[in-house]
Amino acid sequence: MFNPWIHQIDVAYSRRGHLRGRRDFLRNLAVGSLAAGTLSFGDLLRLEAAEMKRNNMACILLWMQGGPSQFETFTPLVGHANGGETKAIATNVPGIEIAENLPEIAQVMDRLAVIRSMTSREGNHQRATSLLHTGYLPTPTVRYPTFGSHVAHQLAPDDVELPSFVRVGNVRSGEAGGLLGVEYDPFVVQNAERPPRNSEPTTSDDRYRRRVVLMERLEQGYARRGAAREVEDHQKLYRKASRMILSEDMRAFDLTRESEAVRAAYGEGQFAAGCLLARRLIESGVTFVEVVASGWDTHADNFRRTRELCAGIDRPTAALLRDLEDRGRLDNTLVIWMGEFGRTPKINGRGGRDHFPRAFNVALAGAGVQGGRIVGKVSPNGGQVAERPVSVPDLFRTFCEALTIDPDHEDMSPIGRPITIADEGEAVAELFA
Repeated sequence: MFNPWIHQIDVAYSRRGHLRGRRDFLRNLAVGSLAAGTLSFGDLLRLEAAEMKRNNMACILLWMQGGPSQFETFTPLVGHANGGETKAIATNVPGIEIAENLPEIAQVMDRLAVIRSMTSREGNHQRATSLLHTGYLPTPTVRYPTFGSHVAHQLAPDDVELPSFVRVGNVRSGEAGGLLGVEYDPFVVQNAERPPRNSEPTTSDDRYRRRVVLMERLEQGYARRGAAREVEDHQKLYRKASRMILSEDMRAFDLTRESEAVRAAYGEGQFAAGCLLARRLIESGVTFVEVVASGWDTHADNFRRTRELCAGIDRPTAALLRDLEDRGRLDNTLVIWMGEFGRTPKINGRGGRDHFPRAFNVALAGAGVQGGRIVGKVSPNGGQVAERPVSVPDLFRTFCEALTIDPDHEDMSPIGRPITIADEGEAVAELFA
C-alpha cells in the first residue's frame, strides 16, 4: 500500500548514498510510528537533524573576496581570444582541464566538482557578497543570516565549547547572524598563525567566574529599566566567550602543535594557515569555518595578479582536501570554494577583467558531493551560460542537500515575516548522483 509519508522520506533521503544507513533507520522507524500515528513527518526531520549533529556534519567556506576570474581558475577559455594568455592543464580526471594557475588542485580534481554555469544579476561587491553569503539580496527591513550562521544554528552540537562559527579574516560586508541573534555571529580570527587576542583570563579561573556572576547581577537593574534585550544579548556573548576561554579546546587555535611536515604540506601565508586552522577547528567540534582570501578584484593586470593569487590558494586548498580525506572527515565536511561573482570575458584596456555575474564558477567537495564532475558550460566566448544554468537559490539548496539541512526551515524576522534558509530554487542533483 502506497504511503505518502514514506514516499516523502524516500525522496528526501534516497539521493544521498552515504546517508543510506540513516535513511534506512528513519524509514524503518516511520513504517511503525507513522502507521501508529505517533510520529509526524516534522518529527522525522527533527530526528534527522539530531542525527546530523551526532555525526559532526560541518562546512568550510573558502571565500575568494573580490570576485575570482573563472577563466584563470576552473573555466579556462581554450581557443578563444577572450582566454588571454591563460592556458589549460590536464587534471587527474581524464577529460577535465582547469587553468594552469592551479596545478596542485588539478591533482585533487577527483575530489572536486565544479559548477561552471553559476549565474546571477548582482555585480556590486557588497550586495553580491551578501547574496552569496545569505542567499538573499540585502534589504533595510530584514537582517538575513549568513549561511554559516544557519549551519551553526541547525547542526552545532550543544556540548562543544568553541564557537560554532569561526571566520578567519574579514568579509567585505561583514555578514553575521542577523535575525538568528548575536549568538550565531561569527567569531572572527584576524591572524590564523596566532591565538585569538584576549582569549585567556587575566585572573584565576575561580575569580573570573565570580566576576562574571557579579556582572550579571549588576546588569539586572539595567534590564528592569527597559534594556532587557540588550542585557540578554550581552550576557549571551559573555557566557559564550567565558565558556570558550576556559576550555582546553582552545589549543585547536595553536598551529605550532602541528608537525613541520603537515605545515609544509599546506604551504606558507595567511590563507594556508587559515586552511590548516579550519581543519583543526572542524576536528575540535566547530561546525562552520570561513577562510577569506582577499585581492581578487583584478580590474588591472589580471593575468599576473591572478597567477600570484592562485599561488597563494592552490597548495592550501589541495592540502585541505587531502588532509580531510586522510583523517576521515571529508565525507561529513562540505568544502565550498567561491567568490561573489566572476570576471568579464573581454579584457579591458588595463589588462584586467571587470565584474561579471552572468556566468562564473563555484567548486565543491565532500559531504556526498561526487568528485570529478563538471556541471554546466559557458559559450565559446565565455559571455553567457550555454548549458545548465545554476542560480544562487539553486546553489544554497545544494549546500543544504549536502549537509542534510531542511532548506525550507523558517525563522521569523522581527517584522513577522517567515524567512527560509534557501529561497525557492532546486538542488543540483547531478552533484550527488
